[in-house]
Amino acid sequence: MSAADINILVVDDEPNIRRVLEAAFMRDGYHVATADCGRKAVEYAGANSVTILVTDLILPDLSGVDVLKQLKQIHPQCVAIVVTAYGTIRSAVEATQAGAFDYIQKPFDLDEVRQLVKKAVDFGRAPSISSKSKRPRGGASQSSVMRCVSPAMQEVYDIVDRVADTGATVLIQGESGTGKELVARSLHTLSRRAEKPFVPISCAALSETLLESELFGHEKNAFTGAVSTRIGRFELANNGTLFLDEIGDITLHMQVKLLRVIQEMEFERVGGNRPIKVDVRLVAATNQRLDKAIEEGKFRSDLYYRLNIVEIVVPPLRDRKDDILPLADGFLQRYASRNNRKICSISPDVKKLLLKYTWPGNVRELENIIERTVVLADPNAVEVTPNLLPNSLRLA
Repeated sequence: MSAADINILVVDDEPNIRRVLEAAFMRDGYHVATADCGRKAVEYAGANSVTILVTDLILPDLSGVDVLKQLKQIHPQCVAIVVTAYGTIRSAVEATQAGAFDYIQKPFDLDEVRQLVKKAVDFGRAPSISSKSKRPRGGASQSSVMRCVSPAMQEVYDIVDRVADTGATVLIQGESGTGKELVARSLHTLSRRAEKPFVPISCAALSETLLESELFGHEKNAFTGAVSTRIGRFELANNGTLFLDEIGDITLHMQVKLLRVIQEMEFERVGGNRPIKVDVRLVAATNQRLDKAIEEGKFRSDLYYRLNIVEIVVPPLRDRKDDILPLADGFLQRYASRNNRKICSISPDVKKLLLKYTWPGNVRELENIIERTVVLADPNAVEVTPNLLPNSLRLA
């Protein structure tokens, strides 16, 4: 499925928002339709396919949640993103629990929205799991992005299959770029929580103050700039899965707060005094050696043992050479389709170079290089040749 086959429906009563999002998505090659109210959006969906729904939460007639629910009935595979300036109200939770893929607040960064749509497209392309009895070995964890055949990755899939439908907290360890978030999403997809929200957060990307607010939310006037109440990721993930990426980067002070929440499944918003109970399955990931961080006094051992009920180690790509060519073929198909290119195979010389390289950036680096070759290739080319590869790979 190419970008032109992706149909995005933008629903917002603000004309400027519709125009900006429509122009951005069209530049990315998608087919875009717009509606200024919920009724028109539902009418459009009744007569046309909708791959991605991007809807405001507050509309003149229906709510964004109502639009989401009705479109899910018409197009069950539609992936929905809710955009709103009203991120403080209880509807934020309702939106994610109604099946929204993600939730973003106005004013938003346009590049952030575009990246979120790209993730939603990839999510929608992943094979659906109707029942465990029907899924192949490795199930959702072997999506089109993770075409892995090595014994090391088969062990990862086996652990995922065994623990996915339990409530056990999982710690995923591995170098950057190995696919830890994909493993986390597989744990969610194969669990009884699959119909509830999967909420990721990068702990490394936020300061301690911002991370606390993102995780637990904050009350109005809790600090300078807190003009309204904000719901945190723990609340958004209620009854679903919260993915704490790069958990090794959080401060000792935040580790204490997180430990209490994991133990009690209860917290207070920043500036609040009302306990909030949640039911959340936690999956954490890190590219650091937490045992070493404990020895250095940078990570609490009690938090480590709370997170590490089940450990999954995703090996680096250099240690599983058998996966390089299947992954490269999968990425080639994806980006050739997305960029409307004819290129469909990898030359023997390129295969030798791919297998020889040590891949310090792991699967993410391989994906980026394959995308680069597709974009740089002649539109009529049918094979990836060495001249399309970066010097770092050809001269390694």
